[in-house]
Order: sequence, then C-alpha cells, then structure tokens
Amino acid sequence: MSTMAVPAEAVLGTTVAFSFILIGNAITQSFMGVPALLVDFPPASSPDHAARARLLGRQWPTFWAVGNNFFRPISTFGIFGYAYTSWAASSQGPDGRLGDWRPYAIASLCHLVTVVHSAMNMQPINEKIDALSDAKGRVGVDSKQAEAYARKWIKFNTVRLITPIVAGSLALFQLIKGH
Repeated sequence: MSTMAVPAEAVLGTTVAFSFILIGNAITQSFMGVPALLVDFPPASSPDHAARARLLGRQWPTFWAVGNNFFRPISTFGIFGYAYTSWAASSQGPDGRLGDWRPYAIASLCHLVTVVHSAMNMQPINEKIDALSDAKGRVGVDSKQAEAYARKWIKFNTVRLITPIVAGSLALFQLIKGH
C-alpha cells in the first residue's frame, strides 16, 4: 500500500466543505444580497433612475471583490481537490476507502464549469454593473439596463449554485457509501 503526502480524506473533506461554502455564498448573493440592491429600483423612465443606477454601480465592487478574492480561489481549489481525490481513489482501486474515482472526477469538472462560467459569462456582467458607477457612462453600458444587468447576474449565478451542490453531494455520498 502506498502512502500519500497529503491524506486524500483531508483533501476531500476540505474540498467538500468548500463546495458547500460556495453554495451558501451563491444563495446569499442570489436570493438576498443582489435582490436587496434592487428593492424599489425605479423604472428607466423615472428621474431617479440614473442616480439609483450609479448607486448600484458604486455598491457592486463589494460583491465583486468577495467573488474574486475569496470564492474564485475556493472554486479553483475544488478543481484540484476533487481531481487529487479522484486520482487517489483510482490508485486505491474500487475496493479502497474512497470508492469509485468517477464521482470525484465529475465533482472536479463541476468546479471547472464554475470557474469557466464565471470568467466567460459573469465577468462581463460584473464589468457592466461596475461601470454604472461612472456618471459619464462607458461605451457599451446602458444605465437604463441597470436592473436588467443585476437580474441577469442573479439568473446566471444559478450555475454557481448548482455546480457546487452537484460536486459536494456526489463526493459526500461517495465517501459515505464507502464507509
């Protein structure tokens, strides 16, 4: 039996915990934080709309910073943590403590989807919302679409809710099944 430098169970436990932290963040931002910013958001025809759109843009860096500085590294760790666990499980064989390697590989792919989705789909929305803080406006950003940008962000953030649920649940059930 080979020994591994870092126990796969420790990596797995940490990675599953990170998956569920990501779920909590997605729930908080999608169902509480961003909707709170949109309470009584005036229609584009209102004289109050421009000021409120700028306020949304000024508030957005807090949401964006949390995602970039805290949750991006956690999502990235999920890719490598589950990939490592998948490798460790395959090294142990089907009767090993970790069980089948494939659920961990799928969990790793879920986190890869999260990271790629965040970069390709969420980043442009973040940039548009952030640009609302500029009173002059930036090219390609329509302040009349401020609420629509935020609602699109909420909708697209659903992916960042689903993928860690799938990843964490698959890995946790695989581990439980083996014990």
